[in-house]
Amino acid sequence: MQSDSMSSREKRLERLVYLLTVLVFLLAGVLYIEKYQPNFWALEQGQEDFVEDAQARLDSVSQQLQVRMVQIKRLGGRVNELEKARLQIEGDQKELAEHPEMGQAAFQKKLAYYLRLLGLKDQEIKKLRRENVVLIARNDSLSREAKLLQDGLTNVQKALRDSSATFGIEKKELSERSRVLEVRNQELTEKVTVAAALRAEGVNVYAISTRGKETGVQKAKRIDKIRVIFHLQNNPLATREIKTIYLRIIEPTGNTLSDYALGSGTVMFKGKELVYTAKQRIFYENNHQSVEFIYARSTAYREGKHEIELYSEGFLIGLGTFEVR
Repeated sequence: MQSDSMSSREKRLERLVYLLTVLVFLLAGVLYIEKYQPNFWALEQGQEDFVEDAQARLDSVSQQLQVRMVQIKRLGGRVNELEKARLQIEGDQKELAEHPEMGQAAFQKKLAYYLRLLGLKDQEIKKLRRENVVLIARNDSLSREAKLLQDGLTNVQKALRDSSATFGIEKKELSERSRVLEVRNQELTEKVTVAAALRAEGVNVYAISTRGKETGVQKAKRIDKIRVIFHLQNNPLATREIKTIYLRIIEPTGNTLSDYALGSGTVMFKGKELVYTAKQRIFYENNHQSVEFIYARSTAYREGKHEIELYSEGFLIGLGTFEVR
């Protein structure tokens, strides 16, 4: 019995000695770190501060991107690149949360890209604002001209009715006056038709690679597709309805790019048959809407200047150019 009691005390003593030994080693380790690596504890705190600051800066950039998106949308521009950048920021924030050890150099590189994008979009906003000022001035001029034409047409039609109701005028004189007035009526009607025609502005052309990357045509190493984009001016005389727009791409040789298997065809213009490259049916909203064509061809584009022509309802509504090097 005494032997069992002694064995139990020895075991407790051994455990106590083991625990004390572990504590001594831990204390020695802490003293060593504080003496020879005084910044050890500060490193972890510094990393936490970096992650917190990085998340806050990404939030700020994301909010600024959102502001630019609203401004560009109001001015009729495209926000695809900004939407993509905001999704990238969300991914960066998730990566920081899951991997806080991300280096500051890598983060600064990402941040520099977003700040550079903000600068580019500020320049684009200034350009769109200038274009909108010009557009408003053109629309005001068009509205005044349209009102004058409409008033003239109304007066001629009233004169026709008054002439028919006038008594005491010989039949021959009445017939001659009616003929003159009808000719004038026809002229004014044609002018109103011309004034009501669509007008395209800001015709731009971009190259699209097989990976879907979009660049300026002159900078593209290989052009697999092109994107032609433009805006339709507001026009108080134009009808909100489905309209067909024809695109012609004319090579430096003077030939029109066409492939009937890809939707090319012919259209009448001023009594002549023109070959067009592609056509598109749209619903004209009369709200400065943007329209784009995506055109792909199996053979390479010729080097040199290419002409862009846009037609609708028997009118040439817009012109543009791009150069392949």
